[in-house]
Amino acid sequence: MTRVLVVDDDPVQLRLTAEVANKAGFKPLMATGGEQALTILRGDRQIGAMILDLVMPDLDGMGVMDVMRREGLTTPVIIQTANASLETVVSAMRQGAADYFVKPVAPERLVISLRNAMKLDALEASIRAEQGRRTGTFTQADMIASAPAMARVLTLCAKAAKTQIPVLIEGETGTGKELVARIIQGSGERAGKPFVTVNCGAIPPNLVESVLFGHKKGAFTGAHADQAGKFAEAHNGTLFLDEVGELPAEVQVKLLRALQEGEIEPVGASRPEKVNVRLISATNRRLLNLAKSGEFREDLFYRLNVFPVYVPPLRDRKEDLAALVNHFVARFAAEAGKRILGITPAALDLLNRYDWPGNVRQLENAVYRAIVLTDGAFLETQDFPQIVAQTEGREQALRTVELTPTPAAPMHIDTAPARTRVEEPVVIAQDRFLDETGQLQALSSIERAAIEFAIAHHGGRMSRVARALGIGRSTLYRKLHEYGLAEGLINDAA
Repeated sequence: MTRVLVVDDDPVQLRLTAEVANKAGFKPLMATGGEQALTILRGDRQIGAMILDLVMPDLDGMGVMDVMRREGLTTPVIIQTANASLETVVSAMRQGAADYFVKPVAPERLVISLRNAMKLDALEASIRAEQGRRTGTFTQADMIASAPAMARVLTLCAKAAKTQIPVLIEGETGTGKELVARIIQGSGERAGKPFVTVNCGAIPPNLVESVLFGHKKGAFTGAHADQAGKFAEAHNGTLFLDEVGELPAEVQVKLLRALQEGEIEPVGASRPEKVNVRLISATNRRLLNLAKSGEFREDLFYRLNVFPVYVPPLRDRKEDLAALVNHFVARFAAEAGKRILGITPAALDLLNRYDWPGNVRQLENAVYRAIVLTDGAFLETQDFPQIVAQTEGREQALRTVELTPTPAAPMHIDTAPARTRVEEPVVIAQDRFLDETGQLQALSSIERAAIEFAIAHHGGRMSRVARALGIGRSTLYRKLHEYGLAEGLINDAA
């Protein structure tokens, strides 16, 4: 559930605004002043938005936004105040406010503002992450990794970034191994330097050596000019070898020498060349098993596996799934030019029940496909037919798609009805005072159930049971015998 910080020195307005956010499906956090709000923001960078009062006694709204800007706190801010002057509006927007409204505000207006602010924040976060990837300054703050299973990964990244130690990242396909490598590079002294990626499994075996180390003119047929390799491109930066377990045996020897001596020998060269490269490797297979079976050089394995990092699959970090979905929705909706506000709880529950063998990459593609399919403001269950088919079977997937209303004939835009949503069945709990037939239970049955509950709640301590029920102990014991509950109960000595 997305958290929303409500800041107001008026306790009545604070509770009213928080209740509106709560009814809209957000989890409200409350602060009565600017300093308290900043303390909460510094401790929790995952807050979705902040509704900020402009006039407060300790630190006003303008002061809060100024501190946020200086400290790099990027939580979207929605301003609310009793002052409707144009100068105030302009000042608030210049400070970075996402929206502005005057008290009292209609609940619908507030909810729409919150959703728009969060969608804008997700899109801005996506842009910041892409900029970080391109400039070599990608950090932990740019990766969605708040799940407990990712805590150790981020801790190891921070430690690896402080050194030049070779790192081996292991994990299933699509878990985000390259992002982990970029965090290590972007958080260290090589931030902003070249980050060169090589997919070792995608290069033809006869070209791997040339791609990695380069070649000289005339080294082989078709070598019409000198060509720098990936090691040379990554000089003073980071070289990321993805799927390093796919390297041919003859290239593994040269890679070992490059790591040990810090120099490479291009194909056809007469002497080696010095390079300064931070090497980070990744594999979706257990490199140790490959070394034991002889498919990978054992000495190279121990040279690469100096600092291992294991990235857990998406099924082990489901706490990040909702944030990942919101991130992809904002990004792909902007690319497709669609106004999509989010995903329905039923559809999100469907995604949570799936195991995601393709991990984050599969989730990304599923959301992208749903964005293309949907015609509504929210992604719904029928927008994920493939996931429905794999979790609930093909027949259920077909039924889900059939429930999507489609016109039987062409319909003019002026007469087209609004899209009807499939409402989830509501399970009504049986009232505790009614029996299975819907008739009111006898008073004795209700009283017996209350006594049984009180005994279980207080662990059989009869003095506490009597006080809780508001009756004397003698009356309690009489009713125990009357309802046949006395046998087996331990006498209360208190």
